[in-house]
Amino acid sequence: MSDSQLYDVLIIGSGGAGLTLALKLADSAKIAVVSKFALTEGSTFYAQGGISAVLDEEDSIDSHIEDTLDAGAGLCDTEIVRLTVSYGKKSIDWLRSQGVMFTEEKSANGEKHLHLNREGGHSHRRIVHATDATGKAVSLSLINRAQQHPNITLLEKHNVVDLVTASKLGRAGNEVLGAYVLDTQNDTVKAMPARIVVLATGGASKVYLYSTNPNVATGDGIALAWRAGCRISNMEFMQFHPTCLYHPNARSFLISEAVRGEGAKLILPDGSSFMQRYDARAELAPRDIVARAIDSEMKKHGIDCVYLDISHKPAEFITEHFPTIYQQCLKFGIDITTQPIPVVPAAHYTCGGIVADSYARTDISGLYAIGEVACTGLHGANRMASNSLLECIVFAERAAQDILKKLPTLSSEKISIPEWDESRVSDSDEEVVVSHNWDELRRFMWDYVGIVRTNKRLSRAMRRLELLKEEIAEYYGHFRVTSDLLELRNLVIVAELIVRCAQQRKESRGLHYTQDYPELDNSQPPQNTVLIPANFEKSVS
Repeated sequence: MSDSQLYDVLIIGSGGAGLTLALKLADSAKIAVVSKFALTEGSTFYAQGGISAVLDEEDSIDSHIEDTLDAGAGLCDTEIVRLTVSYGKKSIDWLRSQGVMFTEEKSANGEKHLHLNREGGHSHRRIVHATDATGKAVSLSLINRAQQHPNITLLEKHNVVDLVTASKLGRAGNEVLGAYVLDTQNDTVKAMPARIVVLATGGASKVYLYSTNPNVATGDGIALAWRAGCRISNMEFMQFHPTCLYHPNARSFLISEAVRGEGAKLILPDGSSFMQRYDARAELAPRDIVARAIDSEMKKHGIDCVYLDISHKPAEFITEHFPTIYQQCLKFGIDITTQPIPVVPAAHYTCGGIVADSYARTDISGLYAIGEVACTGLHGANRMASNSLLECIVFAERAAQDILKKLPTLSSEKISIPEWDESRVSDSDEEVVVSHNWDELRRFMWDYVGIVRTNKRLSRAMRRLELLKEEIAEYYGHFRVTSDLLELRNLVIVAELIVRCAQQRKESRGLHYTQDYPELDNSQPPQNTVLIPANFEKSVS
């Protein structure tokens, strides 16, 4: 049995949600934070836009709620939305106390205050930001704080293989006991027991060929929870960000929503605008509408991209507000002060995920889910811009409240987990299988389960998934685990969850658009899609 060090709380994921929770718990508990790659490789680090919060006296909590509900297309949980929005100012204040330096401006009387951007779906300026690199500012501040705390152990380059639960070990109860974790530097799997486990692994956009996110967004936490027995909900609602830089040498670089918020126009190659034909809000419509409009124009005109033009603004304004975007585009020969930016939609955010309540609790005792990996009802059928980083901070706070109450009631006895058994596997001599399967999966998901769907396309995707699942399960059973294999194993599960949810929704709503059911189904109240592992045993490999 494992003699590994016992942690009070094992946090899987080192982005804004995971590190916030670690810092809020560390004065009272021993914490381990597992990061699949370097601490700065999470999705939070690459977030540009900002954090939504009601700070302007002309704005209101009710207005923020109304905007969020509207973007969510009838599937948001109103109480969860109200809860999240009400934490806005408190969350910003806490981040500033951790050293995050948000962009400020001077008022008419010379006093400094936070500069607020406006983004798609928002009726007011309420986006707190650090120029156009908010996620980087948040990540670096939280990492610095966590590195200084003696009760926080940060484990970089550790990839979780599976959660360990009492039921998996044939014991009574339905609680989590820890996890098996691959140390990718030493190529060993170790057992990590913990009294509480928190999934903060982010989303699953790397299931698609084109994504705005770094390589961490492989749906690991969703797959881990599904295999452990948690319900998964609303996976058909995959958000495609409308404006990703289109260039053969660009690495999925996002062009922030704030660029449109400051007056940028979407145009065709001939310079004509088109968003006014799709929505009265034009460029400030919610992301699902803008992404579908761009997709439609690209197909209609047979073009590879459209263009985002902010060159009508003064050059000084552009370089001051968007220094990161300006410099990055300049690397590819695009001067955004004088030229439009070529853009295309790309997979960006997972609105569904692990079913979790207002304290981030899942179906398994002691297992929590926070941030993008969770489905709390905040986003509904479409996430509104800059509500995601707010969600990370708010639900980390909520989870911390519940965990601090629970820890004193848990047994102090040592948790026993069997060591990882590699006695019946060998090193792979067919790594090419993993890379080929990875490529095939992401391509057919892009082609068949993308921005516009049909019943036929979803069925084609499911047939290919069945074959891939068998190959991956056989491979996993015979060879030692690698990080690439673990990600592929998780991605194929997530892909199936997306397709199954999409097949259940016989309407078009929010981010899910199907040509077979192009309208909302108003014959009954809006329903969430919920998948239960016991009903899909073949999905669990």
